[in-house]
Amino acid sequence: MKVIITGATGMVGKGVLLECLESEEVFEVISISRRSLKMDHPKLQELIHADFSEFEKVSDELKGYDACFACMGVSAAGLNEGTYTHLTYDFTLALAKTLYKGNSSMTFIYVSGQGTRSDEKGSMWARVKGKTENDLLALGFRQAFMFRPGMIIPVKGVSPSSKLYRFMINNLTWLLKLMKAVAPNSVVNSAQIGQAMLKATQNGYTKSVIDPKDILKLAV
Repeated sequence: MKVIITGATGMVGKGVLLECLESEEVFEVISISRRSLKMDHPKLQELIHADFSEFEKVSDELKGYDACFACMGVSAAGLNEGTYTHLTYDFTLALAKTLYKGNSSMTFIYVSGQGTRSDEKGSMWARVKGKTENDLLALGFRQAFMFRPGMIIPVKGVSPSSKLYRFMINNLTWLLKLMKAVAPNSVVNSAQIGQAMLKATQNGYTKSVIDPKDILKLAV
C-alpha cells in the first residue's frame, strides 16, 4: 500500500506516520509539508510544498497512491473565521480535489475532532470542520472517513506541537489516566489513530464518521 500523509510535523500526523512506516502492509509513504521532517527511512519520501491552497503543480507526483491521511490542522484560537476557513477548509479541499481527479478509487481520511457539527451549526470551528467533512464525503472517493479523536495521548516519542497540550501531557498525566479510567472510550493514543486508519483503508468500516470508540475498535 502507498500512502500520502499531510501534517506529519504535528502530533497526530507524526503518530500516523510512525505506524505507516512500521506496517508491513505499507511499502511507500510520501509526506507533504512545508518543511523537512528530517527523518531517514527507506519507505519515506518527502514532498516540500509551500502553497497548500493548490496542488495541481505537484499532481503528477501524487498519482498511484492508495490512501491519503490528511492530518494537518491548526487551532482556531486567535483566528477569525475567514482565516480559519482558509487554513482548514480551503487547504484540505484543494488537496482532496486534486487527488480525486487523479485517483477517485483511493481512500481519503481526514482528521477532524470531537465536537465537529455535521449540521454546520454551533461554534465557528465546529461549523468549519463540519463543512469540511461534508464536502469531503460528497466528493465521491471510493472510501472516505472523518476521524474525530477526542483526548489524544502521544506515544512512541511523539510530542505535541501545541505548547498548551505539551504542558498538559507533561504535567497532567494523572488527569488523562483518570479520564481513561472513567470514560475508557473517550481517550486514544497517537499510535491507535494510525492503526485505525490503516485498518479502515484495508477493510473498510460501517461508518464514515469515526469517533474515539470506533478508533479503539479499529485499532485492535
